[in-house]
Amino acid sequence: MNPHLGPATVPDPSLSAVQALCDIVAPYDHTDETLFLEAMNESNRWHAQRNEFFRSLWNGKPLKDITEQPYVHANFFKMHEVLSVPRDEVVVHATSSGTTGQKSQMFWDAWTLRAGKRMVARIYDHNGFIDDTEPVHYLINLNQPMPSVKLGSSFTGQFMTDFAPVRSVDYGLAHTGAGHEFDAFGSIRALQRFADSGLPVRIFGFPAFLSFTIDRMRAMGVEPLRLNERSLVWFGGGWKGNADKQIGKEELRAKVTEMLGIPDVRIRDSYGSVEHSVPYVECAHHNLHVPTWSRAIVRDVRTLEPLPHGESGYIQFVSPYITSAPAQSVLMGDLAALHAPEECGCGNETPWFEILGRAGVSRNRSCAIAAAELLKDKA
Repeated sequence: MNPHLGPATVPDPSLSAVQALCDIVAPYDHTDETLFLEAMNESNRWHAQRNEFFRSLWNGKPLKDITEQPYVHANFFKMHEVLSVPRDEVVVHATSSGTTGQKSQMFWDAWTLRAGKRMVARIYDHNGFIDDTEPVHYLINLNQPMPSVKLGSSFTGQFMTDFAPVRSVDYGLAHTGAGHEFDAFGSIRALQRFADSGLPVRIFGFPAFLSFTIDRMRAMGVEPLRLNERSLVWFGGGWKGNADKQIGKEELRAKVTEMLGIPDVRIRDSYGSVEHSVPYVECAHHNLHVPTWSRAIVRDVRTLEPLPHGESGYIQFVSPYITSAPAQSVLMGDLAALHAPEECGCGNETPWFEILGRAGVSRNRSCAIAAAELLKDKA
């Protein structure tokens, strides 16, 4: 069994419902709403007892409905360091990978880190992506880790090599000694080497850099490669400062299949943030389902009232598992819409969401502009 699928224990018996929720193995199960609310109430009490900021935010009343859960805007973590545990219990201090402005700061204690890893492992296992026998080559399109690099994405990139034995690891964003630079030629050489070996390949990280690598292959006249069909692409992190070059997900998947030979079903996107470290991973139909251990709410951009499925607004993520900081409920800046499970048909029995704000973001068009346009539509 993969070690990340093993047990994890909450730091205090007062979090028994959090323990019970996080011990649910099935990654897409929202049948026990009573347990989820109980776990959120435990989480709220935990943070209110240990964090003055959250104590001032919460009225102390038990939740009767998840929409009553108070939230913190993700931008709050760009300006403030808030902890619900002593600093000596922090095992990871991570920052967001934003390309401009202040980066978010997040702190994980041992339980939060362990529980988060187990969530990823269960989703991997659910999709059949854990292989403990056959070695694979890794191309990680994230910053090559260095002792001084605290980016949450770099940490995630290293962790993602834990689900299949490592034959080799190459980084698309290599450390030069003075920072990180995208190495297109190095990435192409790595992919050619991988193809010659015949072993499976796993490609993780920012989609922009795999797209740029393929563009360079085409420009150089490099013939399409046929990587092992058990290879896997797992995107995460968005297009960041390359939003003006962004292409649609379907077009990107077709591009990868054409030039690398990886089947569409093994090309998955994911959504996550350092402010809310729950994994949201595409199913085989390429939709982002909300896992067992969290809930999602879409709120009106004008009133912040909860919206029904299908309507667009700011997305709020809720999960009781994080004990290290009051990030159990975070309102994101992204615009999104929630959909019922049956609108997907993949078999996962939880709602799924689509991110709408990111698609319109460019150097000349921000999420704020996208929100303003949505407000205009609602007027």
